Amino acid sequence: MEPEGDLARQAWLPVIGIGGEARMDSLLEALGSSHAIRRLDLPVPTMLPAVLRQLLLPVVFDALGVPRSRGEWGKRFAQGGFSAEEKEKLADYLGPRYGDRFRLFSSGRPFAQVAGLTALNGETKPSTLLVPSVASGNNVPLFSALSEADHLDLSPAQAALWLLHAHCWDTAAIKTGAVGDGQAKNGKTTGNPTGPLGQLGVIVPTGRTLYETLLLNTPVVPDGLAAADRPQWAWDERPASSGGKTPTGPEWSARPAGGLLDLLTFQSRRIRLIPTETGQGLRVRQVVVCAGDRLASTPEEELHTAWNHTAKRKADQPARRPRRHTSGRAAWQGLGALLALAIPADGDGPYTSVLLRQTGQLHAEGHLPADFALGVETCGLEYGNQSAVVENALADSLPLPVASLLTDDAWLRTALLDCVDQADRVARALDGLHADLRRASGGEPLPRDKGERPSARFLHAVDGRMRRLLAGLRTIGDDYDTLERAQEAWEITLRRAALREAAGLLAAAPPRAVVGRTEKVNGKEIVFRSGKAVGVFHKRLGEILTRVADAATGEGEAA
Repeated sequence: MEPEGDLARQAWLPVIGIGGEARMDSLLEALGSSHAIRRLDLPVPTMLPAVLRQLLLPVVFDALGVPRSRGEWGKRFAQGGFSAEEKEKLADYLGPRYGDRFRLFSSGRPFAQVAGLTALNGETKPSTLLVPSVASGNNVPLFSALSEADHLDLSPAQAALWLLHAHCWDTAAIKTGAVGDGQAKNGKTTGNPTGPLGQLGVIVPTGRTLYETLLLNTPVVPDGLAAADRPQWAWDERPASSGGKTPTGPEWSARPAGGLLDLLTFQSRRIRLIPTETGQGLRVRQVVVCAGDRLASTPEEELHTAWNHTAKRKADQPARRPRRHTSGRAAWQGLGALLALAIPADGDGPYTSVLLRQTGQLHAEGHLPADFALGVETCGLEYGNQSAVVENALADSLPLPVASLLTDDAWLRTALLDCVDQADRVARALDGLHADLRRASGGEPLPRDKGERPSARFLHAVDGRMRRLLAGLRTIGDDYDTLERAQEAWEITLRRAALREAAGLLAAAPPRAVVGRTEKVNGKEIVFRSGKAVGVFHKRLGEILTRVADAATGEGEAA
């Protein structure tokens, strides 16, 4: 019988099968049947990149190697699942070779932990320290159901997931000092950054099955993985000259990633899970979390982020910095960054992720069909108080036509970006109408950071239609007529939603807005009244929605 907490061979990873059934799989089972798994069934969106990076992808890369050409990638995709030979290699990797290193509660070498890790003050912390949505220390979420005084009993499966999550997303600032850590002072370490993903707006391409998702997150590396590049569970195989501190000990260092495997399994914390026997079986109630390795900088080989490119940078500033997601904006509103396939020729601008650029290249060479159901999962955390607390979690999912990722054929990408731009411009026109009506009523426009804006309601109203548009365009092929009809339908959607919102704004304006008032703006006297405001709004709407402008001629105003 396998010891409890054996991630390689015991069922612990929650998955959803192709038929929609929920179940638990072992790591080996999940990989072996990845072609029959729709997706991972994880408690929070930020856990998907953590499980992929800290576990699934490095196991596959190290056991099978990465493809060295897009042709080799295409052959793996055409298989639809791991071959019998590949499954044997995975079984050997998770069995005789490294199986004993995937045991969560091993006394000598627990997975992603430090055996015997002890705080300098001898104390342990509640397991809530691993879960950002639960109050612990300085991190006190507004609607947390538990306080730091409450117990949170994590099953081995839950503890494994939150362990991986902590290595990727843990908060910054002060950490408990560990016995054996020469850099700890006064029982603590300071200046700790967040986990590596905390500085990114994470972008994960997804497919129809877990196998396809694994492949879409697999980069083509012409020279293969470097011999010195090892995952955290095989750190002892690195050459001594590689530097760094072993992740199985309490010491840590600030260093660059030693390669793709090291980057994916980067141990940003030193952690020990403390299991306790309860009436429900083995549970993790207490933990020790100390400072871990600090990633010197995000390398340009990072798979799961888009970038901000800086044309004229300072001497100590990198040319590219990871791009973060914006709170309150749906993923489709950021299509400009997701579809930015080239470094801006002049000036600053976004540059999409390595994996999305690769997906477009694979489609261009015929390795991905034009109607492939590509999805994109985005997520991120917003930190506050010097990144010591989690203030907000951002997550979204989006269907994306692979044809929009073609570098040399930009017709679909241009059309999609036009649709997003139209929505943004109509939203601004609504905010302009709102500001003018407030002035006409004797008030002032809303400050930027206060109040609910009509643009937010409008964008929410058209959100579902944009997602259906993107999903429908995944099967468009080269049908330009269908695209034109889709764009016209989108403009109709925008116009109807905008007119509904405008009508509500006008109905809420007091009678005195009809007469209006005169005020000085930039030294000029301008008359603000409701009729004029509505006329300006309709003019702007006609300039933005040109396909339906003629059909709208003769329509009544929003009043």
